[in-house]
Amino acid sequence: QVQLVESGGGLVQTGGSLRLSCAVSGSIFRIRYMGWYRQAPGKQREMVATITSGGITNYADSVKGRFTVSRDNAKNTVYLQMSSLKPEDTAVYLCNVVELASYWGQGTQVTVSS
Repeated sequence: QVQLVESGGGLVQTGGSLRLSCAVSGSIFRIRYMGWYRQAPGKQREMVATITSGGITNYADSVKGRFTVSRDNAKNTVYLQMSSLKPEDTAVYLCNVVELASYWGQGTQVTVSS
């Protein structure tokens, strides 16, 4: 059984920073992709950032230059450093890991106040 445990969400003011972490445990052999998605109330889930096992990253246009995704392969952990946060970044952020199957975390709330 694979488990994803996210941490680091919270309430922050506009312009502030947060760092999200997602630790993967359980019977997982070789992670290919790790990443972060988000879902705001009334909106569809959207990709925020992904990173391959080789370190190739991909970002949504809305977060380029403000967010940085990274991973520690030895710890099976993916991070999302978020800076210059805006109210429109408010959402539940979900960790995603792709091996042979796709796994999701339970989500962590990020709220940016104006």
